[in-house]
Amino acid sequence: MKRTLLTVLVAFLIAPAFSQTAAVPFSQTAAVQKKAGDYINFKETKHNFGKIKQGVPVTHDFNFTNISSGPVIIENAQASCGCTTPKWPLTPISTGRSEKITAGFNAATPGPFTKEIYVKVKGVDVPFPITITGEVVPADKPKS
Repeated sequence: MKRTLLTVLVAFLIAPAFSQTAAVPFSQTAAVQKKAGDYINFKETKHNFGKIKQGVPVTHDFNFTNISSGPVIIENAQASCGCTTPKWPLTPISTGRSEKITAGFNAATPGPFTKEIYVKVKGVDVPFPITITGEVVPADKPKS
């Protein structure tokens, strides 16, 4: 009986040791992550529309170049809200070739704004942020 109890006790003490995985320090995992900026280079990453009239949509093209050694695919361009609509190329972009991401903003609500678009490159862990800013001013009321 003592032998059985001792065997069970040893099994419970040893089992957790076999189920553990080696911890990887955060600094090592951050160094391994691929970043979109390593594959594409934007001519500019921020655009300020300045003052725009309410209800008048605006767009801006963010030009970029494939700086990697092979073709890249823009998997997605995700806006931080529904008032911003990005459009991106759907076909692979060859090495050295330039393309654009068009950021559209609907200007529906008056006031200052800052919106981000996160550009996701296929096979890359960290998306690339591009930013639009400006101020929507109320449209002039018609004179009666």
